Amino acid sequence: MSFDRLMATPDYPMFIVTAAAAGERAGCLVGFATQASIHPPRFLVGLSDKNRTHRVARHAEVLAVHFVGAGQEALAERFGGETGDEVDKFEGVAWRPGPGGAPVLEDCPNWFAGRVVERIDFGDHLGFLLEPVHAEVGADHEDFTFHRARRIEPGHPP
Repeated sequence: MSFDRLMATPDYPMFIVTAAAAGERAGCLVGFATQASIHPPRFLVGLSDKNRTHRVARHAEVLAVHFVGAGQEALAERFGGETGDEVDKFEGVAWRPGPGGAPVLEDCPNWFAGRVVERIDFGDHLGFLLEPVHAEVGADHEDFTFHRARRIEPGHPP
């Protein structure tokens, strides 16, 4: 389809989104994400309904959104190429609990936590509209982008 070809052309940044709820934590590599409002500030994240992060995030009050740097391919592979249904993606990764208990990845100095304002059914993704409650800017970096992430085999079937 022409739309699919057209959407494969932009090279936008990838993010790692983490969540915690009911004693569980999860995280995944995300390409469907964008600022959605300036006043009030809002950010929109789409999580695939096929992954564990979606199931945990459905019950989370806060999500953490990590900006992935170009040199963080191994971290992107871990959160994009593994499934939390089979492995603990946080094992061996430095992290700490952030706002709302959402895991904050120590190797991603640029991140924010957002309170879930609304959940919106997008079809095979669930949209999470976030209101930023905390943000940290730790370093300038080149983004790890969609075109670099395309070579990562998803941890779950598409």
